Amino acid sequence: MNPYTSFLDNRDPVSVIAATSSELTRVITSLPADRVTASPAPGKWSARDILAHLADTEIVFAYRLRQALAEDHHVIQAFDQDVWSKSYGSFDAASALAVFSAVRSWNLTLIRSMSAADLARLVTHPERGTMTVQTVVETMGGHDINHLRQLTAIA
Repeated sequence: MNPYTSFLDNRDPVSVIAATSSELTRVITSLPADRVTASPAPGKWSARDILAHLADTEIVFAYRLRQALAEDHHVIQAFDQDVWSKSYGSFDAASALAVFSAVRSWNLTLIRSMSAADLARLVTHPERGTMTVQTVVETMGGHDINHLRQLTAIA
């Protein structure tokens, strides 16, 4: 049901998502400027593109979490990451990281304030079926790990 759970490898998803901004900063600052925008292979995202994707996705998670708390059994709106990525060449890595970090901090505050009942609320993803808000949080953590691994490979 959740393709990102395996990336967590039994780690606490809240701890993972709390550390991601600093991990992204560490990895991206280790890259020479020319490698930030270079694609590692044809058809693969550059480090900048990955950061832009993470910024976009964090905005999506912000909306999903808030709608899940506001509506009973919220239906998540899916998005096509490949279509969204067409604009990534217009952005710079520093701006993408700043957006990600700001929205992540905002989301982390919300997540830490959630009760067990909030985390147990049901949502439906059109491709993955019914899940809980906790599953959305786990998705965030696994998604982070997946893209941090990609960035580390580029570095």
